[in-house]
Amino acid sequence: MGSLAQSVDWLAIAPPTVTAVVALAVLVADLFLPEARKPLLGAMAVGGLVLAGLSLLPLHDGDRSTFCLTGPGTGMGAGAHATCSYAADHFTLVIQLLVLGGALLAALLSLSTVADTALPAGEFWFLLLSSAAGAALLPASRDLATLVVALEVASLPAFALVGLRRGDRRSSEAALKFFLSSVTATAVTLLGASFVYAATGTLHLTRIADGLAHTDPRLTVLAEAGVALTLVGFAFKTAAVPFHFWVPDTYVGAPLPVAAYLSVVGKAVGFTGLILVTVVAFPSYADVWGPALAVLAALTMTAGNVAALRQRPDRRSSAVRLLAWSSVGQAGYLLVPIAAAGYTDDPARAIGSTVAYALMYAAVNLGAFAVAALVARTKPHNRITDYRGLYARRPLAALALGFFLLCLAGLPPGVIGLFAKVTVFSAAVDAGLGWLAVVMAVNVVIALYYYLHWTAILFRVPEAEPAGAEAEPVRVPAPLTAAIAVTAVAGVALSGAPELVLRFASKALL
Repeated sequence: MGSLAQSVDWLAIAPPTVTAVVALAVLVADLFLPEARKPLLGAMAVGGLVLAGLSLLPLHDGDRSTFCLTGPGTGMGAGAHATCSYAADHFTLVIQLLVLGGALLAALLSLSTVADTALPAGEFWFLLLSSAAGAALLPASRDLATLVVALEVASLPAFALVGLRRGDRRSSEAALKFFLSSVTATAVTLLGASFVYAATGTLHLTRIADGLAHTDPRLTVLAEAGVALTLVGFAFKTAAVPFHFWVPDTYVGAPLPVAAYLSVVGKAVGFTGLILVTVVAFPSYADVWGPALAVLAALTMTAGNVAALRQRPDRRSSAVRLLAWSSVGQAGYLLVPIAAAGYTDDPARAIGSTVAYALMYAAVNLGAFAVAALVARTKPHNRITDYRGLYARRPLAALALGFFLLCLAGLPPGVIGLFAKVTVFSAAVDAGLGWLAVVMAVNVVIALYYYLHWTAILFRVPEAEPAGAEAEPVRVPAPLTAAIAVTAVAGVALSGAPELVLRFASKALL
């Protein structure tokens, strides 16, 4: 029997640990700070996320692991070949960088929002950091128990964040829909995990892979049911069709920085979990989850883009709702390489395509939400028509948003968006999924219409203001300016050297 006492590699677990510790520090500080000094809590949260991001630097070698099984028959006590619950490999570090970077940009967007909308500062920053800690833990999870716990730590605070605007009916409704869908997903995932455990006798992902490859014939049906239910649970988390119904209302009802956070970090959580369970735990069932994910990818991108196409300015449609449906369509593209991993002998390359696309999407989508937050300061309804003539009022913001939309569409000068789409497209073709590549190509053309239509609105002649209307205030909060500037610089730099993202993502090998 193995020893229960083992050392913990604190450096390996630093990113989620630092984030969680700062969350607790913010919660305690909130008890003692007077109301006038509550903005310090936001500075603490931003500083904590920066510190958590810096803690990734000593881990660049990507070969640390901890919480490992010890004793005879369990493999090495530590290292790359041990059976461990936490692994700080390259895949983990790349996703943690995406999560912490996305949370940091969402925090910059939130600084002014918390003050302007009188949100409870202590609760907001504690919930945001707690969710980010769970999201940072998830890519390092290498057993189903840790995976589910990390998933819930990332999700539960997000419910409260969505409904934090007290007295707002839309916010409460959004939180309820988000909560019910997520609880359903968790219940299904737990049921699937319990079936997998019953069939294999283990919760560690690598051991599950061995167990499913040599399942007792009497437990085959149980194992198949466990695999199917686990995949369905994660499909909820990724907002894949038909489990996407909560997304539009949740994004519109949530505070705008929270919607931005969910669109990037929340999506990263779902896709990371899906990658881990399919590629690491269920490779012997690739002939099942590969076709299933391919169909889900086709349905998701089509449903998202067609619904986004219906968000028209003449119907006074919400810009945030359009971004929500756009994110569902983008989720379909992200699913394509994961599906391709089930058809190829080199799944790592396919997963690298998903990671590369996720990195591109995170930067430009957060930038689009940042400009939306700027417009919302004077146009609270944030309709698409409110962006008409934005170039005349705020030329730099309009140019930035136009660039972000072109990146999402995959058109020059948004070269990084084009490269990311080509990478995903080639992953489908290399895996023999020609039909899925055709569906993706059609959807890219559909998406061009609403992205270009929104871009054109930015440069139209602005409508005449009603008599007596106040001029738009010039001052923009520094954190909001910083968020727009950082995402724009990242997008431009990566469009100039897209191979940097592809090379960086190629390290995300499982």
